Amino acid sequence: MLLWVALARTYGMDGPYAALLNVVACGLPMVVWSVFVDKVHRNPSTGIDWSAAKPLRETYEISLTKLAGLWLTWAGIGVVYGLERFYWEGNYSFAMGCLGIAAPVLFAASIPYVLVLDRYLVEPRDGAWALGAWLMGLDEPISVQAIYAHLRSWAVKGFFLAFMLAIVPPGFGDFIRADTGLVLHDPVALANWLITFMFVIDVAFATVGYILTLRPLDSHIRSANPFAAAWTAALICYPPFVLMADGGVLDYHPGTRGPDGWTIWLGGHPVLLAATGAVLVALTAIYAWATVAFGLRFSNLTHRGILTHGPYRFTRHPAYLSKNLFWFISTLPFLTTGNWVDAVRATGLMAVTAGVYYWRAKTEERHLGMDPDYRAYSEWMARNGAVPRFFGWVAGRRSA
Repeated sequence: MLLWVALARTYGMDGPYAALLNVVACGLPMVVWSVFVDKVHRNPSTGIDWSAAKPLRETYEISLTKLAGLWLTWAGIGVVYGLERFYWEGNYSFAMGCLGIAAPVLFAASIPYVLVLDRYLVEPRDGAWALGAWLMGLDEPISVQAIYAHLRSWAVKGFFLAFMLAIVPPGFGDFIRADTGLVLHDPVALANWLITFMFVIDVAFATVGYILTLRPLDSHIRSANPFAAAWTAALICYPPFVLMADGGVLDYHPGTRGPDGWTIWLGGHPVLLAATGAVLVALTAIYAWATVAFGLRFSNLTHRGILTHGPYRFTRHPAYLSKNLFWFISTLPFLTTGNWVDAVRATGLMAVTAGVYYWRAKTEERHLGMDPDYRAYSEWMARNGAVPRFFGWVAGRRSA
């Protein structure tokens, strides 16, 4: 990935397809490492037993039923894309173009993929099979819960993959087009350039995560969050439902200098500008690190394995913590261009926004807490995690 970024900078390749190649350059080494070094395809958690291939005659009917369910799911996602106008406007139009090109390829590739994989799956009758069995009216026991779980997983992928593909080109292009001379002589420009690069890394890894939800890579979705509160808390943070956008009910920017307010309020104080820029770069790096730590398994609203390394050694929610601190420091909502009411309003709305992310965190913990491994991790974190211990110390000091 870094090599591709360097080549793109050298030759000025700042277009959307260069940005898409950056995602490929990010994902391909991870796939190679996962298969040939980590050998993740042999993990028991994949549900695959490569040593016990079933004859095709025993599994092909299961596979055909599963394909029917899978294709019905894809058709449903396609209908949603087609009906919702915002998917065909702005950056989303690029995402739709990518998915339109990929659709026939995926349709064709799904046939051998399912036919072959089902021969090795310990239990090939999954949610896609259950949906296909329902569609075909098979006289077999069908788990409605398996169908719901399947649809939730694909709803996550359908919603967030389109979003990720839409935001891949803008940040990549901004980073590639940046004026090196300005960046090297202006601490604010340097900070913003590095912040943009952190987001380029974050978006690339996250996009790979949504694309490669595959059992042979042990990156499949174990479960999607079944709680309505979790979906509500997550969706109001993303378009078209986002409440924090310009003009939204939680837009905390009116009355402030905007998302780059720090550059204005601290203007004329180069040391403070440089120090604040460094802090913002560090917070964005933590945010990107929280995504990179997932490797191939990043996605919202899902359980794809429990992480205990990287920034997750220090807190259960490093991305949410760093993101909210970044917004507070970059905006400085308590400094206003109006009166004290504007300052209170902006600060209050930012506090509510932080509350939304706290809500998201708790709904995620409720979902992941169904896994005993996460409960053990959570208990360990409460006792030993640097961030929980810090907040515990603060709370204890205040109560003393």
